[in-house]
Amino acid sequence: MILPGATLGVLGGGQLGRMFTLAAHSMGYRVWVLDPDPNSPTGRMADRHLQAAYDDADALEE
Repeated sequence: MILPGATLGVLGGGQLGRMFTLAAHSMGYRVWVLDPDPNSPTGRMADRHLQAAYDDADALEE
């Protein structure tokens, strides 16, 4: 079980990720998103936006 206060990761910053982030925040979770688009819908509201390509392994090490 992942308890509130934990950080959840999202690959892709589209509208579904945005809705997921809204729900996660309302339940007390932090959300990080990986998306190459600096203006992605999810990236604008996530706690952390890793702006990198999906196959960039170095970005995930961060």
